Amino acid sequence: MRTAEEAQQSRVYDYAITVGLIAYGVVYLLIAWIALQVAWSNSSEEASQQGALKELASKPFGEGLLWIVAIGLFVLVIWKVLELVYGHLNTEKKVSSIGRGIVYLALGVSAVKVAMGSSQSGTSQSSGMTAKLMENGAGRVLVVIGGLVLVGVGVRQIYKSVTKKFLEDLTGGVSRPTVMLGRAGYAAKGVAFITMGVLFAWASISYDPKKAGGLDTAMRTLKDQPFGDVLLTLVALGLACFGVYCFVWSRNAKH
Repeated sequence: MRTAEEAQQSRVYDYAITVGLIAYGVVYLLIAWIALQVAWSNSSEEASQQGALKELASKPFGEGLLWIVAIGLFVLVIWKVLELVYGHLNTEKKVSSIGRGIVYLALGVSAVKVAMGSSQSGTSQSSGMTAKLMENGAGRVLVVIGGLVLVGVGVRQIYKSVTKKFLEDLTGGVSRPTVMLGRAGYAAKGVAFITMGVLFAWASISYDPKKAGGLDTAMRTLKDQPFGDVLLTLVALGLACFGVYCFVWSRNAKH
């Protein structure tokens, strides 16, 4: 029977990670496409991971594709678990692996739910959870803390863009276009996370859970700002760059 270390060296393991990162990239490309529609045609589609999965489900063979996406994302969770156990990571990289594993797991669960017919939006889930937490003072403090955590994640994404720290995830030679894709992608993710964090914190301060929300709420908030159409378009293009970057990452993932 193979040990976990031997499994990490297998070709099947490599292919599984490749499929998972491609699936992750497809989700971001769909988010970018929906965000562009929100920017220029006031689309009612949800510009979020949940909305992207629903968009995929509406396509021919969409349900089958969703299951492939879900399986790929769950493989990425296994990748991060093995990395934590056998990777000899420093504290910073352990925190990063845990965070990424949680993101992949949540997205994989969402893909399964959409494939099985769940229709609740991510925005309504966020608002409902925030409303429950805001029923008491301690809950409101947690909402503010959650908002600050999201802001911190966003700042971290921008830091990775500026310093090109994301290149540590890649192995082999890295082309200039790959660097440009990664920098644009991580910067756009940073803007989105910071916007979400500010919205959550403000919802608690103003005692209005409706102001809190996920990625879709953040996108629509950006659109409502001066020159919002242009700003949201830039973020959408950045998210599309991240989606394409994931395709490159899938071929050069360090593990």
